[in-house]
Amino acid sequence: MWQLLKEDVMCVFDRDPAARTVFDVLTCYSGVHAILFHRCNHWLWSKGLRWPARFFGNFARWLTGIEIHPGARIGRRFFVDHGTGVVIGETAEIGNDVTLYQGVTLGGRTLSHGKRHPTLGNNVVVGAGAKILGPFTVADDARIGSNAVVLEAVPVGATVVGVPGRIVRCKDDNEKCLELVQEKQARERQTWARESIQPFDAYGVAGETDDPLESAVELLQQQVAELRAELDQIRKKAC
Repeated sequence: MWQLLKEDVMCVFDRDPAARTVFDVLTCYSGVHAILFHRCNHWLWSKGLRWPARFFGNFARWLTGIEIHPGARIGRRFFVDHGTGVVIGETAEIGNDVTLYQGVTLGGRTLSHGKRHPTLGNNVVVGAGAKILGPFTVADDARIGSNAVVLEAVPVGATVVGVPGRIVRCKDDNEKCLELVQEKQARERQTWARESIQPFDAYGVAGETDDPLESAVELLQQQVAELRAELDQIRKKAC
């Protein structure tokens, strides 16, 4: 247990350049406070002491602004950066080296008593405000963009953005991930041919991405420019 708690504290230095000393981390990081409370509360929960686990879980929520159900299973070196508004449900499972940012929800969509919250693999990063809802798996090395709403499984190494979430990038040319991207892009192109496109921004993903909606908007802008040029020519001829 002590080694686990030590790893939870020390991993902050690898993921937050603002961390200066161990004393700084132990006294000023609500995400660290939350996971330290959860380790103890989960131990109580596993021993059948359900009410004390829930009571101290509520106290931790009041203290940190982070709600982690004591039944949730969390791996090693877990880090919640900033933290306010994070909610992790009872049947959620989180692997090793996972990072969550503020406002993240790992929630369920049913009232069943079985598995209803997501499972996150190792080395997953979930951006601020993202919602992952349902009993599916977000595989290793996945990236969930800020404010994304994820409602289905995410393959290894994929980057997901938007509402609802869609894959826009694949790590290391993951064949399964690339096939999913190609299938979704093909379906979206068919939809664009029938319906108007409503653009929106994709949050929380650095660098260039092959966002299909963004490409569609650029195409529409190009067509508008061409139509304006033709209209100007018609006006000149009419004069």
